[in-house]
Amino acid sequence: MSGLGLGIDAGGTCTRWALAAPDGAIVAEGEQAGLSALQMGSSDGRAKVRASFAALAASVLVHGQAQAVRAGLTGFGGDGALLRQWLAAPLGLPVESVLLSSDIDIAYLASFAPGEGYLVYAGTGSIGAWIDADGVSHRAGGRGVILDDGGGGFWIAREALRHIWRNEDEEPGRWRSSPLARAVFAQIGGDDWALSRQFMYGQERGEVGRLALAVAASAEADPVAGAILKEAGRELARLARALTMRFGARPVVLAGRAAALHPLIVNTMRAELPDTISLTQTTARAHHAAARLAATATVVPAQAGTQVPHVATD
Repeated sequence: MSGLGLGIDAGGTCTRWALAAPDGAIVAEGEQAGLSALQMGSSDGRAKVRASFAALAASVLVHGQAQAVRAGLTGFGGDGALLRQWLAAPLGLPVESVLLSSDIDIAYLASFAPGEGYLVYAGTGSIGAWIDADGVSHRAGGRGVILDDGGGGFWIAREALRHIWRNEDEEPGRWRSSPLARAVFAQIGGDDWALSRQFMYGQERGEVGRLALAVAASAEADPVAGAILKEAGRELARLARALTMRFGARPVVLAGRAAALHPLIVNTMRAELPDTISLTQTTARAHHAAARLAATATVVPAQAGTQVPHVATD
């Protein structure tokens, strides 16, 4: 098939792609390991990104030739010349056919037209976003997992491990009576500190973020896990309030895999927001929206003075 648009939503935990026909129909899609533009800061990271793009291109070409690509990458800061080359070459496209932006810009357009509302996104990290009517992007949070990203998967994982190991400082072996600790250590592979240390400091942040699944799975049996998830909801509500304070009241959409881990997250977030602010949780697929943007081939990355259209999702 030809005349297709390729959309890519690359996050720290998972990278998803989709091919869309000019009429918006999704004709193929797939996923692979996560990647981040932040990996471009090291030679090893650059090699992994290039290999990921090559593998993605091979999967896509089985289904057809894209005419244009719209890709959203977590950690993208605007300097994407090398990334565009590495993505265009294995797809057999000119560099000019590849448009890159933040993954959050893509996620926003999957829910709102510019100016309509605020997106709060919780994946491996977290961020609040608004693209105004002039196409200018505004943010709250999204400062990275070391500094903040409260309510994201990495933050949830870090809070759980911090609690577990503080308890072990006071009472070695206490983890055996904790459903949260047992679930976390089962995912890590054991209760030895060396395993936790390697897990937190020796892997990509997306892999660490996956530990949030164990926290959510133990929330009904362990009040500490439930408390961590409630605090995640409060952190995400803070992002929405920050945007509302700066730009006025608008509807809020909550998106991202971490946000959907457990109802405690969205329910707590809703309770923390004023009744006058509408909150909706969405499972809109950003890679579908990106593919449809690419299929129309009329979009440029959001910047001052640029109109960025909203694309309907399924």
